[in-house]
Amino acid sequence: MAEVIERRVVQSFPLYYDLYVPEDDKPNPLIIALHGYGGDKGSMMRLMRRILKDGECDYAIACPQGPHQHLVMPTEESPNLGYGFGWLSNFKPEESVAMHHQLIREIIDTLTSAGEVDASRVFLLGFSQASGANFRFAFTHGDLVRGVVAICGGIPGDWENEEKYQSDVVDVLYIAAERDEYYTPDRMRRNAEALRSRAKSVELRFFDAGHEVPRESYAVIEEWLLKQL
Repeated sequence: MAEVIERRVVQSFPLYYDLYVPEDDKPNPLIIALHGYGGDKGSMMRLMRRILKDGECDYAIACPQGPHQHLVMPTEESPNLGYGFGWLSNFKPEESVAMHHQLIREIIDTLTSAGEVDASRVFLLGFSQASGANFRFAFTHGDLVRGVVAICGGIPGDWENEEKYQSDVVDVLYIAAERDEYYTPDRMRRNAEALRSRAKSVELRFFDAGHEVPRESYAVIEEWLLKQL
């Protein structure tokens, strides 16, 4: 009897990002900011503009949208059927990682080639699920990233693989929330210690919040970015 085999068809899959570039003629620092699970590029751009005081700071901001789309069922607060996006999938997760890496590289290459951003001042920022994905990229391509801001998120599951990730390549700002039920304070402290084994520096900051981007962290994020520059 013939066996069932799995085959693959490779197709072009467009990915999208929102872009803000200051109105000047100089290469600006670039912040690539990734939403969490269920978010989208528009909501992340609005958040970043608030954090960076709506254009008062000279940063280019790119907010990509995750490739994995899912429905968000209606609720009393939001009666319409919605949709959200994610970065990783349990089905062949290595393909999700490769898509993320390709997306980040292409954004950096496109904007630096156009002279819109400074290739030596590229930062990654991610909330929740995006944190681990960004750490994978930054510690694999340390020559492309200057620093990482990770908010209420984890580290790669294979972080202990000595041969997979680079060391002493990027600085990290790690934002944690005291009332986060997913990434608890104890878990974040352990993650921070693990990050210190590879990062140039790790600054761990706690805020009185749940699983969200704490409003009180906005000024801390802005100050940390300025310090890196």
